[in-house]
Amino acid sequence: MCCRVLAARDGRHIVFRQGDDRMKIATFNIRCDYGQDGDNNFRYRKPLILEKLAEEKPDIVCFQEVLPHVAAGLKGALTGYYGIGCGRSETLEDEQAAIAYRRDAFNLIQMETYWLSDTPYVPASRYPDQSICPRVTTEAVFEELATKRVFRVVNTHLDHEGAGAREQGMRQIMEKLGRAALFADAPVVITGDMNDSTEKKLVKKYGLPDVEVLLAGHHGSRYSTSQELLEAVTPEMGIISVGQNRFGHPTQEAMDRMIQAGMKLRRTDEEGNILIQVGK
Repeated sequence: MCCRVLAARDGRHIVFRQGDDRMKIATFNIRCDYGQDGDNNFRYRKPLILEKLAEEKPDIVCFQEVLPHVAAGLKGALTGYYGIGCGRSETLEDEQAAIAYRRDAFNLIQMETYWLSDTPYVPASRYPDQSICPRVTTEAVFEELATKRVFRVVNTHLDHEGAGAREQGMRQIMEKLGRAALFADAPVVITGDMNDSTEKKLVKKYGLPDVEVLLAGHHGSRYSTSQELLEAVTPEMGIISVGQNRFGHPTQEAMDRMIQAGMKLRRTDEEGNILIQVGK
């Protein structure tokens, strides 16, 4: 069974379960906080974010668009978690793709940060057709203490302007995973945003496996979960991680594509958290 996990700006969760063991992973584009959002600036949203995290108690949270003052605020408040990641600039400031994990439940085996570029270990490096924004990826290998299971988490944020840069960035991540030396066969969870043009190129470039459950891209945006992807991976169920928003997500166009592909749809805005059981 294979699942894609993509960014949920409202902080919804998808829960993975194997046998009687549950693991709750949240992915959350927390939005750059430059003071541009008035009453929705981070300082006003922070109590609601912390309240929600305390209520849901996720095991791991993958954040995108985390500025330094937001990272400091989260680390100071999430006392039951360790936070890893660094800023994307040459001085390791600016946005992070941070990962927070429960310190009582997981052992961090390996962690690294790399940039989506031809020189991934040069801070602030970019692809030629990318926006002015460097794009950073945080990758970590964890051991779950209770079960001794080992798994890998990759958290990223692809470029918002350069279609070629998005494709190159995703190819870079996939190829790096293919070269993994430590726990190469461990399950992988990838979090971040990916649009349909990148999906189509992944389908063409890589032999994607059939899946039972597919998480719809970008909250059911019409630009994600393409027909080509659905035909390649033939999912039986589609899960849309979405909350109240002003963008019209999930779009009817995306839902129609999934329904026509024979998928049963489930939505977090209608059901709340969704539990996925991975059978033996």
